[in-house]
Amino acid sequence: MIELGRIQKLKIVKMVSIGAYLNSKDDDVGDSILLPRKELDSITDVGDEIEVFVYKDSEDRIIATKRKPKLLMDEVSYLEVVDTATIGAFVDWGLEKDLFLPFKEQTCRVRKGKKYLVSLYIDKSERLCATMDVYNQLSSDSSYKENDSVKGIIYNIKRDMGALVAVDNTYHGLIPNNELYGNYRCGDEIEARITKVREDGKLYLSLRKKAYKQMDDDSSIILDKLNNRGGKLPFNDNSSPDEIKAEFNMSKRAFKRAVGRLLKEKKIELTENGIMRVDN
Repeated sequence: MIELGRIQKLKIVKMVSIGAYLNSKDDDVGDSILLPRKELDSITDVGDEIEVFVYKDSEDRIIATKRKPKLLMDEVSYLEVVDTATIGAFVDWGLEKDLFLPFKEQTCRVRKGKKYLVSLYIDKSERLCATMDVYNQLSSDSSYKENDSVKGIIYNIKRDMGALVAVDNTYHGLIPNNELYGNYRCGDEIEARITKVREDGKLYLSLRKKAYKQMDDDSSIILDKLNNRGGKLPFNDNSSPDEIKAEFNMSKRAFKRAVGRLLKEKKIELTENGIMRVDN
């Protein structure tokens, strides 16, 4: 059986001027597909078995190629958008015909020149297309444990949940909203720390280090802000979490920890209007 989107071994059942017809069944020309002449070796002949990838060409004809694409069925791959249109976009998957990414299969608006994580599916017209909804292609059987550092790619951002991440392009990961600090978008590569491994194996992630390690970075951020604002900042315990997140890209809890560290080190002092740098 010839399958779209997969690499398979097929036999040459007929040689013609434009190439060779291949099939999985011996001597069955009726349902055979073409391997273009330019991809044939001079010593190739009828009966030879060839490993090929099967897809549809620009005229929607099923065709074979010896070139291996960057994405196969049941896989996910990080591919670059090479063009956009009102109906969707096109990604480079290593073949002559770019892979179509329909607008309805985009989890966010894509941009030309940027990479996104996609998988393959066959649409209603029996054509291979790309989708950014890779959730069903990911697994939950990693060997990672809490506090391990991992790398992944954001493939969807949901306001009620957070950022969905494909860890190692293989495993389910989630950065909850309360851990999602910074201006992140679909397609972004991230490094994160595992905060929890759920019973079902899915991974909860944080973009921040453990509190005692993150405090050094947060303290530096506050000092840098003070230096750039003339030594004064209008933030204190009464500042809202949203104000603090917008200004410092950290939670109010992290802000208070860092302020406490700086107070203890006598690098700042509290005023009625906020915090002020102490110049030694």
